[in-house]
Amino acid sequence: MKNNPVARKTSGVSKVLRIALYTVLLVMAFFYLMPLVIMLITSLKDSEEVRNGTLLSLPAYLHFDSWTKAWSGACTGSTCTGISPYFLNSFKIVIPAVAISTLLGAINGYVISLWKFRGSDLFFAALLLGCFIPFQVVLLPMAQTLGWLGIASSTTGLVFVHVVYGVAFTTLFFRNFYQSIPGELVKAARLDGAGFFTIFYRIILPVSTPIIVVTVIWQFTQIWNDFLFGVAFSGFDSQPVTVALNNLVNTSFGGKEYNVDMAAAIIAALPTIVVYVLAGKYFVRGLTAGAVKG
Repeated sequence: MKNNPVARKTSGVSKVLRIALYTVLLVMAFFYLMPLVIMLITSLKDSEEVRNGTLLSLPAYLHFDSWTKAWSGACTGSTCTGISPYFLNSFKIVIPAVAISTLLGAINGYVISLWKFRGSDLFFAALLLGCFIPFQVVLLPMAQTLGWLGIASSTTGLVFVHVVYGVAFTTLFFRNFYQSIPGELVKAARLDGAGFFTIFYRIILPVSTPIIVVTVIWQFTQIWNDFLFGVAFSGFDSQPVTVALNNLVNTSFGGKEYNVDMAAAIIAALPTIVVYVLAGKYFVRGLTAGAVKG
């Protein structure tokens, strides 16, 4: 086998293809990460180095003053408290919105897939339309609804908006995942006297970890990165970090401080970066977990 010329030729072609693949991946990774590298380098320079140097020139010394100013001293309009208050606002919005929309999506998916009723498929199709409605279409009706409920320009209002808009996606995720669970499992539990919520909490939720991870990552990323709903429905004290970042970038007294802008942008992006670095592999596993009918 070692002296087989066909085998040697195949092995050689395989190595060349592998090297070519890795080269392409490295080039793509380089171009994908370059903006982040430039942002990081710029944030560690002082204003003089930013004005006189190039994008890729390394700082002579590491300066963290821009990070401190972005966090607690930069002006975001008429106030100069940095982005820290708005950073906390985003967590106040994201955590309850993700939890509520995930729970509602799990219950909806459970009902539609395992407790079929007349018109359930039509109901699911109608709900699915929510995944294709542009953000701009719901601005006016949602603003009127928030006014009726008395939660306009508040953190509670933003949580409500993200739950309503996100429940269509979470329902889709859970419904597709629960389709792989045998219906006989639910029927057997019902014969043993288990009710709707008992089956849900005792049988369905324990096997739902992969899709829960997918839904949490998806919702966290979508809500944290949202700008349109934040700028349209928030008040002065409830603005998320994306709105504050926009205000910071467009506010300047004296010279433009690009190092502060870059530091603020990285700080604003850190939670989503951390989520994807720590849980990215679970996201892919969760997406494929319900792909095969068991």
